[in-house]
Amino acid sequence: CVMKPKEPRIYAGIERPAFTPDMITELRPDEVFVFGSNLEGMHGAGAAKAAFKNFGAVMGCGVGLRGQSYAIPTMQGGVETIAPYVDGFIAFAKEHPELFFYVTRIGCGIAGFKDREMAPLFSAAREVANICLPKSFSL
Repeated sequence: CVMKPKEPRIYAGIERPAFTPDMITELRPDEVFVFGSNLEGMHGAGAAKAAFKNFGAVMGCGVGLRGQSYAIPTMQGGVETIAPYVDGFIAFAKEHPELFFYVTRIGCGIAGFKDREMAPLFSAAREVANICLPKSFSL
């Protein structure tokens, strides 16, 4: 997502947005919805609820890929407790170039963090071609 704000990008021969859309209601078969979860995998509200209802997140699974969703736990403590899960996600995305990941504003809803607190955790993701970040994480 390191490009001009309104400029789309091409990945795997398909035009994709420069930044994660504010509202995602459907995905292409190769796309994944990345959302903030809790370790218990109780996806009852916010982006987690959308992941459960629309993109294959599984109750009881609070970390990793399920269906077309990837859970990153954000409810277990401070930002420092989230960093290892973000690093794991970035490594996973690099290992799966056949997938394209839309990262939502993880941690900025129910978990209560600010974009400026979460954005630095995703700095390494800015250079990964198959990860799309929210505009607020890219500035």
